[in-house]
Amino acid sequence: MNIEKIFQYLDLREHMEDYATVHQEIDKGATFRGTNMWILACAIMVASVGLNMNSTAVIIGAMLISPLMGPINGIGYSIAIYDFALLRKSLKNFGFAVLAGLLVSGLYFFISPLSSAHSELLARTSPSIYDVLIAFFGGLAGIIAVSSRIKGTVIPGVAIATALMPPLCTAGYGLATLQPTFFFGALYLFTINTVFIALAALLISRILKFPIREDVSPEKAKIIRRYIYIIIAVTLIPSIYFGYLLAQKERFIESSNKYINNVRIFEGSYLLDSEVDPRKKIINLTYGGLALDEEAKRVIQQKANDFGIKAKIEISQGFAYQMPEQETDDRTKLLLRINALEAELNKSKTRLDSINKRPMLARDLLDELKILNQNVASCALADTYVIESDTSSRKITVVMIGYIGEKLSQDDEDKLRLWLEVRLKTSELLVFFNEVLSQ
Repeated sequence: MNIEKIFQYLDLREHMEDYATVHQEIDKGATFRGTNMWILACAIMVASVGLNMNSTAVIIGAMLISPLMGPINGIGYSIAIYDFALLRKSLKNFGFAVLAGLLVSGLYFFISPLSSAHSELLARTSPSIYDVLIAFFGGLAGIIAVSSRIKGTVIPGVAIATALMPPLCTAGYGLATLQPTFFFGALYLFTINTVFIALAALLISRILKFPIREDVSPEKAKIIRRYIYIIIAVTLIPSIYFGYLLAQKERFIESSNKYINNVRIFEGSYLLDSEVDPRKKIINLTYGGLALDEEAKRVIQQKANDFGIKAKIEISQGFAYQMPEQETDDRTKLLLRINALEAELNKSKTRLDSINKRPMLARDLLDELKILNQNVASCALADTYVIESDTSSRKITVVMIGYIGEKLSQDDEDKLRLWLEVRLKTSELLVFFNEVLSQ
């Protein structure tokens, strides 16, 4: 396959709408009036309720109905084609949507009786470089779908992936509850999504060579590009730092969990509870059972080095009991006796299992012996003790083989004896060959 064929497969113009239709669709999506206004209001309320109730399904619904993608695509598209009238309209409507989202969600959270920060709210406050990638590639898919005749499920998927409305409403929550961490963290995530969706729209519009609407001097075009680079840098650089912190946090939590599992039980004490604080690099361990002395605590703390953890290990005692010295000795003796009895019980169980399996073993031996020599008709298997006057007793396995027809040759008998030694894993064998009458 040559290069031209490859480019034909990758060509975006094959299913592209005509320029006028795309321009009309983007212009329509950038306007908040009538239907779009009501949809925006509904999306803000649905997202706020979903975040308040910690309902993922409701939040996804808010993402799907949110019309915020329209003016963001309009910003990127209008910069690409130098349509400053559309740019002003897109910025105006986008600014109105952001202000409305903050005010309505802030008012909702202010009057809502539920004010706890659940996982869905917390998830919108820690943006990183990974959110940049999601926003950019989601934006690419979105503007490609807008420019194409084949829309499919791309636009709803982009709405879910880029998640514009939830972080905006989370910023409203931070505003209502006077929590700057929530406000600035969520607003930064919203800014990342906005900037890189708009950047994706700008790049695809340039690649598809949408017609320029206004003549712009090279100097003005250079200034526009400079502003774009500055906005991208200001948005991108903090996200790289936060991405690094996120990777460090995940690595610390993973190592801490391995360490905690390793010290869950320690010399008569067992872990009741554990808490990991990756931000402060602190691991709290609460033990129950035998009281831990300072030496035991030091050993537990040093075990963290085996997992490469540089953290403060705080050990507390949930409940404990002290064991007197005499009681400790008696307990040790009792444990040794219990272990010895368990060992004897296991031996007896093994012997009993061996006895119970003997008939099955004889059956298996007969089946296998028939394969080796078709004249074999029966097989008997037993254990016996040989007693001699000058030696101690010796356990020997006795195997009796019955055959039909002519007596087995010495060579056949020797082969069967050798096979039985290997099969039964013992050289202590007595093997008898007896002729039996055929039935």
